[in-house]
Amino acid sequence: MKITTVVGARPQFIKAAVVSRVLRATPEVQEVLVHTGQHYDENMSDIFFEELEIPRPDYHLGIGSGTHGSQTGKMLEAIEQVLLAERPEWVLVYGDTNSTLAGALAAAKLHIPVAHVEAGLRSFNRKMPEEINRVLTDHASDLLFAPTHAAVENLRREGVPEKRIYLVGDVMYDAALFYGEKARRESRILQRLELMPKGYALVTIHRAENTDDPRRLRAITGGLCEVGKEIPVVFPVHPRTRKAMESYGLLEVAAAHLSLIEPVGYLDMIMLEQNARLIITDSGGVQKEAFFYRVPCVTLREETEWVELVELGWNKVVYPESPEKLAEEISCSLAGFHGKEGNPYGDGHSAELIVRHLLRG
Repeated sequence: MKITTVVGARPQFIKAAVVSRVLRATPEVQEVLVHTGQHYDENMSDIFFEELEIPRPDYHLGIGSGTHGSQTGKMLEAIEQVLLAERPEWVLVYGDTNSTLAGALAAAKLHIPVAHVEAGLRSFNRKMPEEINRVLTDHASDLLFAPTHAAVENLRREGVPEKRIYLVGDVMYDAALFYGEKARRESRILQRLELMPKGYALVTIHRAENTDDPRRLRAITGGLCEVGKEIPVVFPVHPRTRKAMESYGLLEVAAAHLSLIEPVGYLDMIMLEQNARLIITDSGGVQKEAFFYRVPCVTLREETEWVELVELGWNKVVYPESPEKLAEEISCSLAGFHGKEGNPYGDGHSAELIVRHLLRG
């Protein structure tokens, strides 16, 4: 069986790493890996392939950045050519990026079955491009691998046939277990940045609704700078965020109060996550990793698709309306909150379940 896997962004590299390891250990499977190039610089892409021990892509499409329509259209055209040449039995896509949607659409239009890992997530906010990508990908897919019971219920409510839906758990949990230990052995980032375990807050900001809105980005930057007077704040700055901060005149202000660093590799990132006192993010993946390592998290959005984290009390969703309000919320969280124990994301063997279902077809 030939399976074409389409990835393009950091969270997808992580998810694909654990599934690809199982696929490539299965004698009857040939995996063809396609990298769209959505994240294309070394820190955002190449180092992830090295650290996660993912084989080099069979196809690197080199699409790069652009508007949503332009980027998705270029990916759709390029992926179609790969699929025409390879003629796989399945196309495997992950998550909710433009790469996800382009891979699903290209396959569906060529009548190649699509399997979607991380299906059924909903923020119910159609202003988020990720939400549009999720919904359209799910309804173009033939196998929907849902990470949680809530995701399964979302798909049922939308009328997806029961026979297409499989509750498999979350492959990110597989990755957290496998790579968390590797990070503890190999990462030296705490020593390099002179950080004490539980002595700092960790920040990641990259979503368009935060970076492209000057008012929200000013509120976030101002709030974080206030927090930086209370505790060291480590902020690996995404290229999109750095560009926005520069254009709004926020970079120098932030650099005076925060530890701004370049994006880091996966092992260094999860080492920083494991040892933070608090994580502040707008990333879906980082919210979950915070929970896997039992670190409290503040999510700078209006909602989250990972509702289980809020219900268990490990995640607090805060809308960044003003610097003062944000700083107050983060300071309260730094004072300490711990959620209930629970395990809504499976047993760490999601990848094996996914491959089993793919082989059954």
